[in-house]
Amino acid sequence: MKKVSMLSAAAAVAVAGASIVPAVSVLAWGDSSNGRTAYTIDQIENDVLGDNVVFNSIEGASYVDANNVEHKLGDERNFVRTRVSGTHDVWSSNEIVAEDGKEYVLSLYVHNNNPKETVVAENTKVSFSIPGNSATSIDVNGYISADNATPNKYWDNVIFKSNDGAAFHLEYVAGSALWESNGASAGALSDDIITSDGVLVGYDALDGKIPGCYQYSGYASVRVKVVYDYAFAISKVVRIKGTTTWSETVDAKIGDVVEYMISYKNLSGATATDVMVQDFLPNNMEYIAGTTKIKNANHQNGAIVSDGITTTGINIGDYTNNSDAALIFEAKVVNRDLVCSKTNQLVNWVKITASGSTRKDPAIVTIAKSCPGELPNTGATPVAATALGAGSIVTALGYFIASRKK
Repeated sequence: MKKVSMLSAAAAVAVAGASIVPAVSVLAWGDSSNGRTAYTIDQIENDVLGDNVVFNSIEGASYVDANNVEHKLGDERNFVRTRVSGTHDVWSSNEIVAEDGKEYVLSLYVHNNNPKETVVAENTKVSFSIPGNSATSIDVNGYISADNATPNKYWDNVIFKSNDGAAFHLEYVAGSALWESNGASAGALSDDIITSDGVLVGYDALDGKIPGCYQYSGYASVRVKVVYDYAFAISKVVRIKGTTTWSETVDAKIGDVVEYMISYKNLSGATATDVMVQDFLPNNMEYIAGTTKIKNANHQNGAIVSDGITTTGINIGDYTNNSDAALIFEAKVVNRDLVCSKTNQLVNWVKITASGSTRKDPAIVTIAKSCPGELPNTGATPVAATALGAGSIVTALGYFIASRKK
């Protein structure tokens, strides 16, 4: 097989992504012979492999398409990659920041490097090892094996990293396993792909047979969901007093009174004692004394509490697992050092300490201060949310549980 036809066939594989394997440095690949040789395309074309089956061992491969554009395939030994589900062509082959609640596609590339179609890998299997533990860094390994390959087993990994130092775990999305290939075998794979036995892949069928050459290559993929194991959830939202819609950001003008709502929910699995809440008002917001109210299991209809929320903080008591609280207080927009002819962002942070950890969350009030001769911009840009008042704490917390902020 000629080099041009061999590499052009690589572009025909019906998979997502512009490149077969991104051109990045190898981090954690390995194999059962404790370190396989990497080959160039020229070596492969000059029959360096003979009649041996070797997987994913070409480095520096590239081809020029019909539009005279060169595509770099990188180092095939780095064959496991991931991306956020729903995105395209944005793959990470070594590390990725894990975001709470998002699903990720894990992809594993399979290529019998022998250029002879008659050299067929037998009993070819793939698998992913998805740890079930909770940690701030989780390695996911992908494996390829074939009875007659040399070496007969290959692996590579991708690392999920915490975005804020908190522990998280990965949840496999059942039924998500796929095999993408130009052959008749393309389609769903068994969930056994995440077991040590793995699953058979192939070209004409899922029979473990992978002929040599690029056009017989393929991808196995699964999806996982990132779940952070926070001890508690918090949120901070804001609205103009007299309105009913909470949001993370609101437009206001000098003299307006705004209401902030802080939400807390215990997720620790145990009782959280002496939960502390402290709010940090920006310079151009002035706390209105006597306005802090709490609603929780002990105060179903709400109760006035200490004014210390914006100074020393307040202790809101003990909370059993899955119990929650919401606090509201008022502040007035004042002009201490607002900048003329500019949209001023007044970022208000809440800090909650509970179950041995601390978390923060912001809400933003934007002020467009007008210069002489200009009209103020007072249009609000709310995001729909549930107001504190009637109903249970769960209703009052409905917004923050679904919030993008963690």
